[in-house]
Amino acid sequence: MTVPSRSARDRFLALLRASVADGALVKLTLGRHRGADPTLQNLFVRPVTLKKGPHLSLVWHHATRDITKNHPPAEAVALLEPLIGADFLDAHLFTPAQTARFTGEPDGVARLSVKTAAIAPAPPPSGHDREKAHLISPDAPWLHALGVTNEQGRPREGQAAKFRQINKFAELFAHLLADAGLDADNRPSSPPLRIVDAGCGKGYLTFAISALLGEQAAVHGIEARPELVTLCNEIAVAHAFAPRLTFTAGTIEETSLQSVDALIALHACDTATDDALAKGVAAGAKLIVVAPCCQKELRAQLTAPPVLAGPLRHGIFQERQAEFVTDALRAELLEWCGYRTKVLEFISTEHTAKNLMIAAIKTRPPGDAADAGRVRQLAAFYGIRTQRLATQLGLKLDPA
Repeated sequence: MTVPSRSARDRFLALLRASVADGALVKLTLGRHRGADPTLQNLFVRPVTLKKGPHLSLVWHHATRDITKNHPPAEAVALLEPLIGADFLDAHLFTPAQTARFTGEPDGVARLSVKTAAIAPAPPPSGHDREKAHLISPDAPWLHALGVTNEQGRPREGQAAKFRQINKFAELFAHLLADAGLDADNRPSSPPLRIVDAGCGKGYLTFAISALLGEQAAVHGIEARPELVTLCNEIAVAHAFAPRLTFTAGTIEETSLQSVDALIALHACDTATDDALAKGVAAGAKLIVVAPCCQKELRAQLTAPPVLAGPLRHGIFQERQAEFVTDALRAELLEWCGYRTKVLEFISTEHTAKNLMIAAIKTRPPGDAADAGRVRQLAAFYGIRTQRLATQLGLKLDPA
């Protein structure tokens, strides 16, 4: 339903206060920033439970960094209220029962739309020891089918970290979709998103994306092991994900992609990450998300600057340098292709050592000469002559 503009902001604030007071808030996102800080882009809010009790975590998303601050609920609401409709013209509120979107304009005209939530986690239990609300509910039958949770909706032994990883990814991906303008509120009458998970493995995150977006997306997983493809397709059919969620057998390198909105590739080994990035760029993906793994290609090429020759006689430093240089070069190449890149920690190293994530959002035409110059300078500094992604994108690292 659409609420008349006169009371749109007041009604939205009432919904916000009620969701916080009832413990029903799943998340709040504020966008279309027009405040004094030109680097500030979005504000993301979610509930957290600290030693001091329930708080709201506010993540201030700037162009090159994120700032996180935790506040008691009442204090957080008092801080947020004056921002809505002033510093931020868009506000999206998510609860287990519904989503609400406030849309304001500089001239004061505003709207409020409220609809049944596409994201419907189980409501948190009452009391002081309530569990955190998850975007992906532990009660989801497909999690049980994949072996992550038991029949009681609790993570199986040894799977608690996997469950946290799935939810962390869902949270990050929802934010990245909004940042790229691919969330449902930015495309109300558009066809379903086309999303590809390249090298999807057992499909944990592929199912999470489909569960998160529902009919808003057609999700396709690609996996080299046919037995996993068969398993995932069977679970997709059994739990009513098909036909919006499908899986096929094949390698990332061999797969032909025509046109996609978003491509992800998490923990694709060594140059398979480059293959995925090149496929995403060629398919015109607005959003590309990768978590690189086993960066081996450049290690033999790297020439240590003289000042680093001593420390780099140690193998572990050589390995870490290769990881850094490989992923830094990938990020710079994506910038050359017209993407705004962000490198962040996917999940704590407590759960996986391979926790670096590169997120890229298409913002401009490719081929900027300054970007090409930075790529070549970085390659020259480390003595790199060839790199798989650069070759696939058609950029010569050594133009001579």
